[in-house]
Amino acid sequence: MPFVTTSDGVDIFYKDWGPKEAQPIHFHHGWPLSADDWDNQMLFFLKQGYRVVAHDRRGHGRSEQVGDGHDMDHYAADASAVAEHLDLKNAIHIGHSTGGGQVARFVARFGQPQGRVTSAVLVSAVPPLMVKTDSNPDGTPIEVFDGFRVALAANRAQFFIDVPAGPFYGYNRPGADVSQGVIDNWWRQGMMGSTKAHYEGIKAFSETDQTEDLKAITVPTLILQGDDDQVVPYKTAALMQDKLLQNSKLIIYPGFSHGMLTVNADVVNADILAFIKG
Repeated sequence: MPFVTTSDGVDIFYKDWGPKEAQPIHFHHGWPLSADDWDNQMLFFLKQGYRVVAHDRRGHGRSEQVGDGHDMDHYAADASAVAEHLDLKNAIHIGHSTGGGQVARFVARFGQPQGRVTSAVLVSAVPPLMVKTDSNPDGTPIEVFDGFRVALAANRAQFFIDVPAGPFYGYNRPGADVSQGVIDNWWRQGMMGSTKAHYEGIKAFSETDQTEDLKAITVPTLILQGDDDQVVPYKTAALMQDKLLQNSKLIIYPGFSHGMLTVNADVVNADILAFIKG
């Protein structure tokens, strides 16, 4: 399997499909998943003639289960290691949830300064800041994230069933079209990773203030989120991203869940493609 070794000695797994001369799209997955969460999008954009790349975050999927570095700075640096190793230029970076935070920090600190990125897409993304603070009074109370940590530490396997079977895909809504395969695939991806990486990743995605990252981004950025996202509230995420970014386009989908890139892939893919081609 292909790996790149980061500057601090961590082996990061990646996929790289399609013509090497084609414009690259680099996908960044959410917590606690892996590059496999982008299966639908990678096949779709591969058929559209793009080079598609995705990597497993450190401690996730097939990447090394290293004991430290489970924070947004290392996540972005690892993404940069992949981009540099593959010499990705004129690239589009697409991130979901925690991966959206990873994209924001990567673009601000690596992609733009190195001239490697042409545009970005944030899908149900966590920036600028999830947790409630004095300066972010509409954020999610820390007790919610503490509850995640308790559930993960007590019985990660059950927690990783409860999340996708419930709020992640909106399967807890009346009349939801529930896919057991989608739930099982979420569980499979999660259980491949390190419980320590997942535990510490909760702090990374909920308590990292990325206001300055968003302000620093100048490339065109598409923001996509559902208004029934029960994991990352869109009013403190997508709407704030749109205010902070210099060059953004915002689409809010009525009734779509946090996991819309999977359960509403046809709609999301079409809008991303239109943005890229536009």
